[in-house]
Amino acid sequence: MLTLTRETRLSINASPADQRQPTRSNGYAGHPSLIGIGHYFALRQTLTGQLDPASNYLVNIKQMDAVAAAALPLLESACYGDPAAARRTSSLIAAIFERLNPHWTNGITLEEVSLSLSPFLIISCLASEHPMTRLSQKFEFAASHRLHNPALSDEENKRTYGKCNNPFGHGHNYEVQVTLAGQPDASGLLIHVPDFERIVSQTVIEKLDHKNLNAQVDEFKDLIPSVENIARVIYKLLKTELGDERVRLASVTVWETPKTWCEYSE
Repeated sequence: MLTLTRETRLSINASPADQRQPTRSNGYAGHPSLIGIGHYFALRQTLTGQLDPASNYLVNIKQMDAVAAAALPLLESACYGDPAAARRTSSLIAAIFERLNPHWTNGITLEEVSLSLSPFLIISCLASEHPMTRLSQKFEFAASHRLHNPALSDEENKRTYGKCNNPFGHGHNYEVQVTLAGQPDASGLLIHVPDFERIVSQTVIEKLDHKNLNAQVDEFKDLIPSVENIARVIYKLLKTELGDERVRLASVTVWETPKTWCEYSE
């Protein structure tokens, strides 16, 4: 089974007449083009299936863009039609999934739809969890650490961790993505985003930011602060703070560098 993901960038202009440009340019920005101040979204569809024997495509990406355009009326309503719809973001992504799903037949399955409300705030809906939705937000902190196992000799530590075993430590600008999953409440919200940000800030960022993880964070006194363990510790810290009968903490992903990251879930 193959998986194909296509990101379609969509723009919502203040005037509905400007939404219906018939041709799509090969520009990097959204379609239709923004005319003045408007709204920009990135919509991702993930499909699974088998290759078409003639084209050797899973699906033609032009078809994926055309199907994504079916979400435009829902986005228009959220932006300009129904003032309350703008607050029902978690319900919106489930509605978009339901709008796009019937377009995929003949062995092609829509596995996930996600919508970037900003480069760092994403709502998504998975076929395996529908009608539940997911909300992901990115955060950042800077910290130093040293990778060192006291059970190993100095030479073994140097072979295992290389430069990361520097006795004086080294630092990273970490990025953390926290993902929640659950059923939106009566108002269509999974969680009030400012509350979400406050909890993560107070529970994680204030604890880790500009700290020496080995020396100043209790959770790492006897635990090597690898990116794997950092993701796991953050998950444990947030699990009781961000869970109730309706919403659960789905995963925590930590980027140590743009090339290295780890996701932890239970």
